[in-house]
Amino acid sequence: MSVLQTAWAFLATQGLDFGLKVIGALAAWIVGRWLIGLAERFMVKIFERSGRIDQMVAKYCGTIVSGILTLFLILAILGVFGVQTTSFVAIFAGLGLAIGTAWGGLLSHFAAGVFLQVFRPFKIGDFVTAATVTGTVREVGLFFTKIVTPDNVETIVGNGTIFAGTIQNFSSLPYRRVDCSAKIANGVDPLDAIARLKPAIAAIPNVVAVPAPDVEILNFTPEGPLLAVRPYTHTEFYWQVWFDTNRTIVEVFTAAGYPVPQTPVAFRAIPESNGVALPAAIAPPAPNPAV
Repeated sequence: MSVLQTAWAFLATQGLDFGLKVIGALAAWIVGRWLIGLAERFMVKIFERSGRIDQMVAKYCGTIVSGILTLFLILAILGVFGVQTTSFVAIFAGLGLAIGTAWGGLLSHFAAGVFLQVFRPFKIGDFVTAATVTGTVREVGLFFTKIVTPDNVETIVGNGTIFAGTIQNFSSLPYRRVDCSAKIANGVDPLDAIARLKPAIAAIPNVVAVPAPDVEILNFTPEGPLLAVRPYTHTEFYWQVWFDTNRTIVEVFTAAGYPVPQTPVAFRAIPESNGVALPAAIAPPAPNPAV
């Protein structure tokens, strides 16, 4: 019997029943996924409204529940086609063991995600540096964490990579230091410049009063003293304070009439060569007979 005859015989005898099963499976998948998504969102909202569970933990638990319910949905759909789910579970367990051995790295990301939920080195909305990526945490998933960088690029980092490295959380403390500098020209009194800058920097919006801004002599350069100007603010206002500080330095120095620092120019005398006199414009001065 040819393949076409076999297929025709199957359709003639069981085609209607098989088609109904396919339609039922598709309907079950669509409705089931919709109900799973609804349940996940409902559970996350319940956790968030309780006020005792962090938003990051709520979303993480919702993702786990969604994955488990999706697995049960797949088993139910297979049951529609007459697949023995008990045997399938055993096969799935064996495949899971084999896949787990082959995908040890992926499982390590999952385990790291659990530890991130337990120890909570950061939460959603924190500005962090993790696995050399700096940005705002948007989501902590089962295997990956989404971080949005300052240039608005979503970066996905494995949880295992984050947990195994150094994590810097810039949002966990009430304030951080903004590092700026200001150079004044030689001849300008640095103490006068410091006295003018301190109240101006302290008046910048979102600069905290305690600790007060640091304005001190940082170094000495050929052009003049270099001042360290360091206000303190919360991470949320870091760049606003940084730009406002630089603008304030220009405004204060301009109002005080400070000259612009100039790089000293060293002049080198050009000796006469082979008895040929140099032009008067560049010739060295004549020696003083009295010396």
